[in-house]
Amino acid sequence: MSMHPTIADTLELTAEKYPEKEALVYPRRDRRYTFAELDERADRLANALADLGVEKGDRVSTMLYNGSEIVCTVFACAKLGAVFNPLNYRLPAGEVEFICNDAESSVLIYEDDTREAVEGARENLDTVEEYVFIEEDAPDDTHDFDAIIEAAPAERPDTVVSEDDVYAFIYTSGTTGRPKGVVHEHRDMVEHNLICVAEGGLRKDDVGLSALPLYHCAELHAALFPRIQVGAKSVVHHEFDPVAVLQDIEKHDVSVMFAAPTAWNGLAHAAEEVDADTSSLRLGLYGASPMPKEVLDACMEQFCDDYLQAYGMTEIGPCGTFQHPDEQIPKQGSAGKPALNHDLRVVEPDGAPDEEVEQGDIGEILFAGPCTMREYWNRPEATAESLREEGGVEWYYSGDLGYLDDDGYLYVVDRKDDMIITGGENVYPTEVEDVLFSHPDVVEAAVVGEPHPEWGEQVVAYVVGDTDADALESFVLDSDDLADFKRPREYHFVEELPKNPSGKVQKFKLREE
Repeated sequence: MSMHPTIADTLELTAEKYPEKEALVYPRRDRRYTFAELDERADRLANALADLGVEKGDRVSTMLYNGSEIVCTVFACAKLGAVFNPLNYRLPAGEVEFICNDAESSVLIYEDDTREAVEGARENLDTVEEYVFIEEDAPDDTHDFDAIIEAAPAERPDTVVSEDDVYAFIYTSGTTGRPKGVVHEHRDMVEHNLICVAEGGLRKDDVGLSALPLYHCAELHAALFPRIQVGAKSVVHHEFDPVAVLQDIEKHDVSVMFAAPTAWNGLAHAAEEVDADTSSLRLGLYGASPMPKEVLDACMEQFCDDYLQAYGMTEIGPCGTFQHPDEQIPKQGSAGKPALNHDLRVVEPDGAPDEEVEQGDIGEILFAGPCTMREYWNRPEATAESLREEGGVEWYYSGDLGYLDDDGYLYVVDRKDDMIITGGENVYPTEVEDVLFSHPDVVEAAVVGEPHPEWGEQVVAYVVGDTDADALESFVLDSDDLADFKRPREYHFVEELPKNPSGKVQKFKLREE
């Protein structure tokens, strides 16, 4: 073990402390591992990857749904000093090609559910030399995941990995365009684990369930990693299925779980139809957006009383603020206060770190903390724009707009790039969306600015729901919560809104339509 623990050490130390304790359950493939078994499997995979030519610093990409395989891979990479690069399993061939080439990946691990995208990209992947397939009937030109593990030695590679080595390239899921590779070091993630353990009161006797994507930092960094570090058990679902989640909460006595508010809403509705005992849940974790009061009420009625929100972004770990259980109702709609060892400022948009706005005024949200990324891979200009130093402190410019209330709680208003300027007036889309969302027939709403010859931009709403433009126009005009210049001038009705894996709406895709 290194002087300062790495991601690999967090598993190894837990395996030494609780070797026979169950670490991981993967129901879909009927896989169960103790901490000692999971650690040994990660050692074997690390040696197998080395046999395929992977060296320290090389990138290993995955196109995997949730499962024991992606968990094993991230720790195997950490032991070998390789760079873990998880891809969104829903990406088409063109985006797989872009990320693998940008990251200069040397190995790509995939499965039958992602086979079409990988095979569509293969002829254009410049640096990938080896392919690993995790299921039976592997293509002839790939390596079988289980077979290479079984053939490899069960000992940790002798590679020296230090805390400031790169742990992963996590590509942002993109709310503004092409994804960028966020470079995180081992130090960042170990520190992030400890913060999440402390803020959530995580214990070794907890049982967590991962149903949201493990390729995304919210589920991987804020849920799975901290559980492994403290010795808690993890139940991993292939993908999110509300009924299956509820059934396994009962079966495995799940006590903690992360989900976006939209997923919690789905679980609350499913709980009305499914006979499952969910009384083991003690803490619900959520992020990506504030929890609407009606969803929080439903979850408190169906599940547990305590919920913990984390707000942040891939670039800072992702957790930068926490809203604790006792703050959910009195500070409903807020993102909470800075996480342990984090500082937060609200400044003039794109202004210097010392250009703080008055309390209650809207500005750009900045973070300083120990979990901030090293850089954007191959994007020096974007890195310089996002990471700026003042007085020896490095600040991350989030691009989010928000304000602090009288008690110091952060409220996130919108993305800086999403603010609409119409006729010289600033309009924050979320305030329009909140009014639309209060209509009983609106399921979801997203508001964007689109070019207008006279006003510069006009307010345009994209709506999911069983209603029409005339009904919404009357509703907005009757509302006391929205000035006339802020109301939508056009309505478009869609089946669904484009979202990234964390549940945030990708408004640039709406503007492209």
